[in-house]
Amino acid sequence: MVRPRPLPVDPLAEAKRQWLAHGWSDAAEGMTVVTSVMRAQQLLLARVDAALKPFALSFARYEMLRLLAFSRSGRLPLSSVVARLQVHATTVTSTAERLVRDALIVREPHPHDGRAALLALTPSGRELVDRATHALNAEVFADPGMTSADAAELVAIVARMRKAAGDFTDPKPQPDPL
Repeated sequence: MVRPRPLPVDPLAEAKRQWLAHGWSDAAEGMTVVTSVMRAQQLLLARVDAALKPFALSFARYEMLRLLAFSRSGRLPLSSVVARLQVHATTVTSTAERLVRDALIVREPHPHDGRAALLALTPSGRELVDRATHALNAEVFADPGMTSADAAELVAIVARMRKAAGDFTDPKPQPDPL
């Protein structure tokens, strides 16, 4: 991946300066947070896309395959996929249709609910997602571009934000193993 030359000034710091100069001081910090996170997302997604390109996978397709591969049986109800990926059902259905077309997953009838469908990983889907995961681990996840301490702090900050937005609740305490 070719990196562009760095700009002589941070455009987000300049945007904050402009916000302040225009009298929007009550929103300047929030604008900086939002645009900083969005820019970081662009940078990370570019790295992820580059790692997944040889596998002809988008991150959405990869996530669905990886979720199915993590499940005990390699299959999950469509509704569980929607809930766990935290995206709209239409997006999951569209992604699933492309994966079915490429023979990476199959749709199966739900054994207990005639209205529902299961998404099941095929052997070729499992093999592809395993190779893609190795590439992502090596090219992106092993070095996300920050120290381990910064990564832990960033994850904690974002988790607090997500929790406050209703993304999840704290898990119930688990009993000690026997």
